[in-house]
Amino acid sequence: MFRFSTSSRVAVLALAAATLFTGACTAPRTIVSTGKVTPKGEFRAGGNLAFNVATETISKTGSALKSAAEATVRKDTIGYSGTIDNLQVAALAYVLDPVRPSSDLYVRYGALERLDVGYKYAFGSHVFDAAYQFLGPTGTVERPGGPAGATYASIGLQFATQRANLPSLPFLDNIDDILGFRATRRDIIIPLVFSHSLGAEEEIGAISYGAVYTHTFMRYGFEPGKIFNGSAKVPVLLGQKVNFPSFGAFVNAKLGYRYAYFIPSLGIYYQKYGNYQLLNNKTASLSGLTIVPSVGVQFRIPSSRR
Repeated sequence: MFRFSTSSRVAVLALAAATLFTGACTAPRTIVSTGKVTPKGEFRAGGNLAFNVATETISKTGSALKSAAEATVRKDTIGYSGTIDNLQVAALAYVLDPVRPSSDLYVRYGALERLDVGYKYAFGSHVFDAAYQFLGPTGTVERPGGPAGATYASIGLQFATQRANLPSLPFLDNIDDILGFRATRRDIIIPLVFSHSLGAEEEIGAISYGAVYTHTFMRYGFEPGKIFNGSAKVPVLLGQKVNFPSFGAFVNAKLGYRYAYFIPSLGIYYQKYGNYQLLNNKTASLSGLTIVPSVGVQFRIPSSRR
């Protein structure tokens, strides 16, 4: 049976410790899989550090709005204005697609000959998934089923769930105090992955690329305590439901040897987030591009069967 060396165990612990200093407010969209699924009886485990760069969120959370939030939160009563509209849009944009570091840890298991299953924890988001390999050999590094340079392809289905509250950061804390914003979201992610093996059965890695379809279902609401429209208190807005698709493409490189690999990845997504109901019968529409670069490590744990 294969066992991790001391250095490998230290590397895993170091990555886990590093991820504690970052968080995620959206479903992880870092794709580090290859077209070859985990062989039957084997495990793969690893983690990733990524940075989510969303154009719409950047445009809706400028320094002027941050100053306005700081000034507004200090008031005992707040008159409804365009600033309140902008703060609501900023809160929605941040929960839909935050601009911040993110991290995840995952484990995968080869359940059947061409099917593996996995679980990913993204420090706020839980992801359950499965992938089916429809192209390429199904051997292992120890028992190759195809030549070096073989092509693989697979399709996956992922389900992610999370509470999408604003994190405890100065600017976002101010928005939360003013608006009483709450949200939950569910994401369905379908990656289509093609890869070319480096060595037989990805012994020294693989080059992968593909497309990703995501569909997000979100429920949100605002429960402000001190916003007034004239002399009347602005009513709460709860139980709003929206859903929207996202389309993306990615490329990654898996580089290493037999048991441990380094994986840089880059994904680009476009989404039309849709129309959102705001307080005081106002509405907003959001759309934009998201770039997700990441780096990660992955460890292969072969089956104990000879």
